[in-house]
Amino acid sequence: MIAKILEHIEKSVPTMVELETGLCRYPALSPESGGAGEFDKCEFLQAWLAERGFKNLERHDAPDARAKNGVRPNLVATIPGVSDAKRLWIMSHTDVVPPGDPSMWKSDPWTVVQKDGRLYGRGVEDNQQGLVASVAAALALLENGITPAHTVKLLFVADEEMGSEYGIQWVLANRKLFRADDMVVIPDGGDEKGETIEVAEKNLLWLRIATKGVQCHGSRPDLGANAHVAAAELAVRLHDELPMVFPEKDALFDPDYSTFEPTKSEANVPNVNTIPGDDAFCMDMRVLPRYPLAKVLAEIERIMAEVAAKRRVAMTHETLQRVESKPTSPDAPLVRFLSKAVKEVYGVTTRPIGIGGGTVGAFLRNEGIDSVVWGRLHESAHQPNEFTVIENIVGDAKVMAKLMMEKR
Repeated sequence: MIAKILEHIEKSVPTMVELETGLCRYPALSPESGGAGEFDKCEFLQAWLAERGFKNLERHDAPDARAKNGVRPNLVATIPGVSDAKRLWIMSHTDVVPPGDPSMWKSDPWTVVQKDGRLYGRGVEDNQQGLVASVAAALALLENGITPAHTVKLLFVADEEMGSEYGIQWVLANRKLFRADDMVVIPDGGDEKGETIEVAEKNLLWLRIATKGVQCHGSRPDLGANAHVAAAELAVRLHDELPMVFPEKDALFDPDYSTFEPTKSEANVPNVNTIPGDDAFCMDMRVLPRYPLAKVLAEIERIMAEVAAKRRVAMTHETLQRVESKPTSPDAPLVRFLSKAVKEVYGVTTRPIGIGGGTVGAFLRNEGIDSVVWGRLHESAHQPNEFTVIENIVGDAKVMAKLMMEKR
């Protein structure tokens, strides 16, 4: 039976190219990026799926007055299985990023070009490779009248590129779609061999730290309180001392330790001979999951208070982004099943990893749902002349089909 499915997928390249081409025609840009959202693209996808035999399609539209028809659509396609327990979800996103400078493209970003085994166009890899692969795997079952071992759900979400407020975050907050024993594959990250399975993320904390001193003339620093000096001292102390307070390492990650980096520095005074009374800088911190961010913030506030007292200034912090994510166990059944399927299709041995960046997997893991990020990708996402390798779409679809047929 599985051989029949894999053969069907191999013969489905024209269908994959057709779907990639159709999806690419719709610039699903978020309102923040000057677009109207994902409505037209989702409508096209829903109609395309219905025409090809997907009978269980449901929409969960998040309201957004800025977008076309006032909604950001999230679409679910269900393929009922022999068992409805331990369901397999494959979640991809329909939104894309802007193409950027058109002079950097060799072809129209919104028109798929097929050349030398590749497809070129905005979104063809991010995230249409995973989306099309999941559809191709499901079609191989539907068109051969094969029922998967467990119910399969394909979830196509909005707003991944801009934080998922109208995508998976909205779905989790407003719908009861997931169960504790569900398994979720997110084909939106990976490597050229397909050997890494992302199971964890560092906790993310972005801060803006503002310092209020007393402005004065450069010749009379005794009459002021130099906000810039105080901010610089704080930046160095946070950079140097926080790693000593939170020193643990975890080989799952690269780098294998927590990072605390001063980054953006805002303009203060416009001239050289004025001592600034105001200063602000930002911190980008990626902290191993074992350290709660509340403890990190408490240590930051302690150091801030010491610097403020020493330099006779006032210091405050503003949280720009804060995300804490529970890991999926490297020994979870989903990881084992996926590793087995990848080995059978691609002949590579996978390894679980953690990353410093954030993915939509964090939102699911925090709900207690095992989720992994995986794909065989050349990582051309967000670049001019973005491309996907057709062979990767075929291979990823085979991996997903094996997962759909896996008894557990």
